[in-house]
Amino acid sequence: MRSVGLTVLAVLALLAIGGMTYVVRTGLSARETPGILEARLARAVRAFAIPRAARRMANPVLLSDDVLAEGMAHFADHCASCHANDGGGDTDMGRGLFPKAPDMRLPSTQRLTDGELFYIIQNGVRFTGMPGWSTGTDAGDTSTWHLVHFIRHLPMLLPEEVARMESMNPRSLEDIRREIEEERFLQTGAIQ
Repeated sequence: MRSVGLTVLAVLALLAIGGMTYVVRTGLSARETPGILEARLARAVRAFAIPRAARRMANPVLLSDDVLAEGMAHFADHCASCHANDGGGDTDMGRGLFPKAPDMRLPSTQRLTDGELFYIIQNGVRFTGMPGWSTGTDAGDTSTWHLVHFIRHLPMLLPEEVARMESMNPRSLEDIRREIEEERFLQTGAIQ
């Protein structure tokens, strides 16, 4: 019995040393890409953390062109800064996260159930940049279900849809100021 306890203790010590070595070698920089083991461990923990009842939830919102358009507009306004309009995650913000914002078009996201996607959007994912967006309202839940439909559409997104989304992306105050100055110059010829 004592040898079993020592063996368990030795295994735990080796795991701790291995973990510390990994942290020292990779640092805590968000610029690094997670290793395969780290990525698999994170996915396994996420899968374990999502309640079974949430995984089984079906999307109660029927898919329609209007629902897809609402999901697209919401995604462009709230999600694209990290996930990109096309869902690929290749943005300054998305690349700066650790782990990086996922490419939501890939099977690793598309294989998630509607309930899992809903749960992740509503509750976020701890130790990543994914915040929880739940408003605690029926309208908020409905918006999230629209997003789930849109996430399912990402692998089939057309270039003209991406272009339409660009017009829906938030603009910085500097961009708005510059646009106002350009309009003023065009109208009056004066620079302020």
